Amino acid sequence: MARVRFGFVRRTCGRATKFWPGGRQMTPGFSNEPRHDSYDVVIVGGAIMGASTAWFLADNPDFDGRVLVIERDSSYRDTSTMTTTSCMRQQFSTELNVKIAQFAADFVKNLPRHLQGIPDVPQLSIRSFGYMYLAATEGFAERLRTDCLMQRAVGADTCLMTPDQIAQKYPFYAVDDIVLGSINTRDEGYFDATAVFDAVRRASRLRGVDYVEDEVIDMALNAAGSRVEAVTLKSGRRIGCGQIVNASGPRADRTARMAGIDLAVEPRKRYSWIFKAERPLDQDLPLTIDPSGLHVRENGGGTYQVGAHFGPDPAVDYDDFTVDHGLWESEAWPIVATRIPRFEAVKLQSTWVGHYAMNTFDHNAIMGPHDRVENFIFLNGFSGHGLQQAPAMGRGTAEWLTYGGYRTMDLTPFNYARFVQNTPIVEHAVI
Repeated sequence: MARVRFGFVRRTCGRATKFWPGGRQMTPGFSNEPRHDSYDVVIVGGAIMGASTAWFLADNPDFDGRVLVIERDSSYRDTSTMTTTSCMRQQFSTELNVKIAQFAADFVKNLPRHLQGIPDVPQLSIRSFGYMYLAATEGFAERLRTDCLMQRAVGADTCLMTPDQIAQKYPFYAVDDIVLGSINTRDEGYFDATAVFDAVRRASRLRGVDYVEDEVIDMALNAAGSRVEAVTLKSGRRIGCGQIVNASGPRADRTARMAGIDLAVEPRKRYSWIFKAERPLDQDLPLTIDPSGLHVRENGGGTYQVGAHFGPDPAVDYDDFTVDHGLWESEAWPIVATRIPRFEAVKLQSTWVGHYAMNTFDHNAIMGPHDRVENFIFLNGFSGHGLQQAPAMGRGTAEWLTYGGYRTMDLTPFNYARFVQNTPIVEHAVI
């Protein structure tokens, strides 16, 4: 069954929709209650982070416990996973973030191999039109030069372009104010995020992971306050847990507070627009990061996607997805048409708002255990990079749950301990 949203057709878990008694829609693969009263791992949040962790746990022969994923809305309608721009890049300013993105590219392109033993896994590709960073100041240009050296040293194909070179290869840009550009057209661009998400979720279910549509409303700690012993669901069920994973996206702080933890993660609004150009470009448009912070990319069929936020960037309510329809004409379109003059005549097709799970401490992932509540594991604060980081982060979290440490990639710098030590990760390439 398909549903139409924002001008796109999105699959609902790739299966026909069913209904609970009384007519409430139920997504296939979800139960209305857990099969057991206790689980070795309880994952709060069933979008891409929770599903990725569940898969890597279920696929690990060294893990033989029971896993429960609790998702408050099995349609995933307003999750960051479903409102994403579905892109990935390797142009980060820290080596570890580049390597995480490289694993994501391998995961997407070789999905049947990574989901070994699971039938009907699609063979996917990345539409590698690249990210084009445009620097309008010498200071930002120097940052691009420094980052390019590091990215190339770890295997990325990033290259720098002068304004003349940009104008020759991408003649549609206005570059009078540009000092330097940076682009990588290998494993950097658009991919089918919904197909990846569907496949990973289905694979984990086939390996025995339980998914339930419900909501965690309380947590019970032991007398010492050092462990979460059980969670209480909105339905009334009380579920014992050996370890608990906070994978609740922009609601991460709400989940953490149930365990007595303050977490520097806030929901922040991010706008997306789809428009059709009267005069489409005759070549792919890279995901272009304008000096203003706005980004625009190829969408196909003469349509293009824009993303941005403007002005103050306050935390918003978890359920606030209201749209300011005036922003397109007053803010976004003038920037787009100035940078790409052929977009002076366009027809807006759709507008929506999603939420970044913004880590206000350093805009990077938060992983690993809490310093006091030892079985409370973070998987939060991805600040807009979560979809492309989910394969590596899910795998790493599963390793931590199984072995008490990371095996395939050392993700220790992302652990919660850096909050206690006040040692932020400095990542300059945050969009």
